[in-house]
Amino acid sequence: MIKFMGSFETVKSLPNTAFAEYAFIGRSNVGKSSLINAVVGAPVARTSNTPGRTQSLNLFNIDDRVIIADLPGYGYAKVSKTDAMRWLARLEEYLLSRRQLRRLFILIDSRIGPRDSDLDLMDFCDANAIAYQIVYTKKDKRVREDKQIKLDHNEHGAMAPEIIETSAEKKTGLDPIRAIIGIK
Repeated sequence: MIKFMGSFETVKSLPNTAFAEYAFIGRSNVGKSSLINAVVGAPVARTSNTPGRTQSLNLFNIDDRVIIADLPGYGYAKVSKTDAMRWLARLEEYLLSRRQLRRLFILIDSRIGPRDSDLDLMDFCDANAIAYQIVYTKKDKRVREDKQIKLDHNEHGAMAPEIIETSAEKKTGLDPIRAIIGIK
């Protein structure tokens, strides 16, 4: 059973649970909410065609065992510099203080490839030993050329070695994420 736990504006307001937590993040418009919905098999995360709609830390409880965190996107949404800096500070606080965080899924649009903001997040995670998994989204979309630069696990010590390729629309690549999270 999936329960929406709430939308939280600050890290301090997040409930302190003993459940393992798995967070999804990526640039705005990467398909994060669609992928979360596909992974859990229900429309729990609000989707939109407007980039930057997720602005809070949204938590979902799966079977009173696991928490999925839907984090705000970065790098594309039209927000003020003040809001962007506030979001960045909140993200850093979340990543550094959330002891139950087991893995951060960093979503990258396969049609675009990693951007500087993605690489900066990876570097931050590497420097702070925050385990993360690269997930390419929208693998069903047409790509003119291969945008997936080679990400070397040896250069990114906190990165899981496997890069997962997904399509929320075609429901492909979901099983490896479900296995990591421990859901069916």
